[in-house]
Amino acid sequence: MPYNWQLQDWPAFQYNLDDLQEATSRFSESLGHVSGILKALPKGPQTQSVIDMMVVEAIKTSAIEGETLSRQDVLSSIRNNLGLNTAPEQVRDKRASGAARLMVNVRETFAEPLREETLFAWHEMIMEGSRDIHAGQWRTHEAPMQIISGPFGRETVHFEAPPSSRVPKEMEQFIQWFNATGPEGPSFIASPLIRSAVSHLYFESIHPFEDGNGRIGRALAEKTLSQGIGRPILLSLSKTIEANRATYYDALKTAQRSNEITSWIEYFINTILEAQREAESMIEFTLIKTRFFDRYAELLNARQEKVLRRMLDEDPDGFEGGMSAKKYMSIAKTSKATATRDMQQLMEWGIFVPLGEGRSRRYEVRI
Repeated sequence: MPYNWQLQDWPAFQYNLDDLQEATSRFSESLGHVSGILKALPKGPQTQSVIDMMVVEAIKTSAIEGETLSRQDVLSSIRNNLGLNTAPEQVRDKRASGAARLMVNVRETFAEPLREETLFAWHEMIMEGSRDIHAGQWRTHEAPMQIISGPFGRETVHFEAPPSSRVPKEMEQFIQWFNATGPEGPSFIASPLIRSAVSHLYFESIHPFEDGNGRIGRALAEKTLSQGIGRPILLSLSKTIEANRATYYDALKTAQRSNEITSWIEYFINTILEAQREAESMIEFTLIKTRFFDRYAELLNARQEKVLRRMLDEDPDGFEGGMSAKKYMSIAKTSKATATRDMQQLMEWGIFVPLGEGRSRRYEVRI
């Protein structure tokens, strides 16, 4: 069975809009809700909500590709790129630095038309720290660009992209389509949900780079959503995709066999809506954290506040593994005796809830 780009109607995607009105309404309602929650936050926590979302997106979009990034390195790099650090913080992992730069750039330039130079710059960012990859240019190798899985010698080919010789022309056509369907374009697609779904599938089907196509494709999906609502969107598409990675790849594989893509659009819209729900939870959690620290501001010493903020830096799923005396000593840079005393106070105030007994005892925050 041929791939979508081998069909005569490529890239004239077809889809049925009859069942998509309800999803569009839910998207708009969720945007309003998120905006309302943000307005309830002081300026500092508002900024932190945006940073938290970029950190999650950077980590999860890399995780989908099998890369594990340090949260602290990503956070430090984002703050450096936003000019929020008086003195730039050290970032050890170049991959984290590149991923963070991409997050900031996608948000800051969302309204600009898409250009070849934009995509090359993004590719250079995410390939920072990678070896043997020709960054900032289309792929040129003669070997087929295939998406495969399975052990060596028994691989399964899920998709084969157009040959490298076709990439420059395909990408010229893609960029023209992207800009023409934008808010100021002659072929404007009114629904940012549909445009985001199509742009991601279209780009992934060309697979123009030697590596990093998934990360850039998700950045393009975010750019289309932001252009559609007229401001940087606040969600992590990659967090939702990474949580259901197999479903994502199955939907993509099916969609790349036909240019009738209604099922793909329905899948992708539902993914966006789920990402919105996750974003609402994260922002509501930021509001809860703000009230929590306001309530205990006069009780906490600097060490306790530092540890609690580190624990609550995680998303609403919580601090993995709970807090132990050893972790407390490491984060607060303090002795065992001081850590024990601090933690006992937190228990007495009802902030820490103990889990387990003896050496296995851990603590969670009651927020």
